[in-house]
Amino acid sequence: MSIIKLENVYFSYTADKDVLKDIDMEFEKGKVYGVFGKSGAGKSTLLSLIAGLETVKKGQILYKGKNLNKMNKDDYRSNEIGVIFQSYNLLPHLTALENVVLSMDISKVKMSNKKQEELAIKLLDRVGIDEEKAKRKILQLSGGEQQRVSIARALSYGAEVILADEPTGNLDKETENEIIEILTSLAHDDNKCVIIISHSSKIKQKVDILYYLVNGKLEDSKASKK
Repeated sequence: MSIIKLENVYFSYTADKDVLKDIDMEFEKGKVYGVFGKSGAGKSTLLSLIAGLETVKKGQILYKGKNLNKMNKDDYRSNEIGVIFQSYNLLPHLTALENVVLSMDISKVKMSNKKQEELAIKLLDRVGIDEEKAKRKILQLSGGEQQRVSIARALSYGAEVILADEPTGNLDKETENEIIEILTSLAHDDNKCVIIISHSSKIKQKVDILYYLVNGKLEDSKASKK
């Protein structure tokens, strides 16, 4: 059963040009999805719609059967989905640990400060950030380490859907492989729904389901990797 479903979705920034046209897509938990296409195909717009940052002009997006337009989108973004950005979007004046704990505070995770820190350290350790690095300021970490922190942050409030926008775009090949392994593990081991927007051929080889966007339209519906 799909956790997110797009039905006949259209979107435009201007009245005379649709960026996305008649999009039908389904996403299930336990799978990694890759959305591919050339620049301008509508990939980032699609992610913004699923994240509730933009509103469909026609059609609907359903989350667990509920129309996203009728939900509180702030609550949706704070509790139901986690977003991983190519540029990390971390607060540089805070430590890695503080960035993850802040995310819990925003999402109103109900636990003591001590428990929050313990969970944050556990999540950071899972993605390869040890306790010593967890206490470093963000700018004292490498790009790959910062991306790991952003993944831990996305996991900190129990989101079932992880959206990743070019998550390996700024990383070297070795670090890219490590980040891909983390993301696939979240789907296959933790039963998350992981949706990756990317140009990476490496990611294309690792996802379970491929979607292709061409000039705002879905090509071939979907192609399974398995």
